[in-house]
Amino acid sequence: MKNIKFSVFLFSFAFVAHISAQNPFVQTNFSPDPAPMVYNGTVYTYTGDDIPGFDFYYMTKWRVFSSNDMVNWTNHGVPISLESFSWARDRAWAAQCIERNGKFYWYICAQSDKNDMAIGVAVADSPTGPFKDAIGKPLIINGSWSNIDPTVAIDDDGQAYLYWGNGSLFYVKLNKDMISYSGDIVTVPLNNETFGGSRENRKLGIENKDTFIEGPWFYKRKNKYYMMFAGMGKGGETLSYSMSDGATGPWKYQGKIMEDQKTNSFTNHGGIIDYKNNSYVFYHTGHLPNGGSYGRASSVEQFNYNEDGTIPAVTATKEGVKPVGFINPFKRVEAETMAWSEKCSISQNDKVGVFVSSARLKGYIKVREVNFENQSPKSFSASIAAGLDGGILEVRADSVTGPIIASIDVPRTGGWEKFKLLSTKITSEIKGTHDIYFCFNGHNITAGRELFNFDYWIFNKE
Repeated sequence: MKNIKFSVFLFSFAFVAHISAQNPFVQTNFSPDPAPMVYNGTVYTYTGDDIPGFDFYYMTKWRVFSSNDMVNWTNHGVPISLESFSWARDRAWAAQCIERNGKFYWYICAQSDKNDMAIGVAVADSPTGPFKDAIGKPLIINGSWSNIDPTVAIDDDGQAYLYWGNGSLFYVKLNKDMISYSGDIVTVPLNNETFGGSRENRKLGIENKDTFIEGPWFYKRKNKYYMMFAGMGKGGETLSYSMSDGATGPWKYQGKIMEDQKTNSFTNHGGIIDYKNNSYVFYHTGHLPNGGSYGRASSVEQFNYNEDGTIPAVTATKEGVKPVGFINPFKRVEAETMAWSEKCSISQNDKVGVFVSSARLKGYIKVREVNFENQSPKSFSASIAAGLDGGILEVRADSVTGPIIASIDVPRTGGWEKFKLLSTKITSEIKGTHDIYFCFNGHNITAGRELFNFDYWIFNKE
């Protein structure tokens, strides 16, 4: 329901198209290789972290995001990095996390001190960490550069499987402790029948159907086993998939899910989940400013399985997905929970954790589906830090030029990480469900200057 006592504002088509954008769903940093996990009613997405300005995948850390509505995502910062693993030296590439018996196991890959790629595992008591190296050494290391992109799933009988690969596909059966395995490493056959072909045979001209490249994503749904993977197609990597009646095959190639979608990235890598009776495919694009094949960001689309369990072709969109929940404005909301943002960054420290930093003139944070129900708030509070006179935080309804609900003149608080809770009265009544924009403005402030840092906000009924 939309119910707000303000004048009606008219906007240009271009502006409306801009504010409707939802993909990539993270804008404050690059976030390649999204690996979603559903736990306790929340979606968590584990990503890498591309470094701007590089022409290779030099990556040093991993990030976590969460959502309860699929449109507002909370940035939980960097729970692990290369420094978390004494044996890791470079290439913090794709990873996946899974829960078992109240513990969270995050399988990562990195270049090892042996100058090859290896797979390790970190463990935590929470899906957002803190994580630590579970075994102090790689779980998989054998001199191969194909030990990348681990994917993990636990079957109904309790057996866990770890798959991975680049150019080749491998798996092992994990033990119940999730940090060791039994039996040999198994090499999965790659041909036209199983995965649309192999890279080697494609080079020889023997096969040219699709070709398994990397990025496997293994899961089970309704007694069918799925392996999505990055194949080779028009304009770069596809998202393709195979299916099986068993966790270890035999696999049967099904086709492409996403191909030639103008993602501005040669690679693609993602995951698939079901959440709140919807199915979602996660992937990455190079569509952020200064993005590309070495600056990739997470995106998501909804889809419906065919009646026989196969997956239809999915189109990459700027609009993304529809919300499946609300934000309660009368409870503390972290400022790093956002649907879209411009001209701000994310930082973290030991005292307050993750916060929005480097807010600059004419930037903003958009939060979707904020539900005030039938009670308009009386005041608004925000935790803010500023090392200089901080400008103005304007709270607007439904657009960056929409009606002002509240406005805070931000003073110097004593330092960029000296947060103070600032409050102000509501200037216009608001009820119902709205998109809320936190706009960064100021009096006679240079456009490039930092205004303030922003930790959390809350609307107050009294």
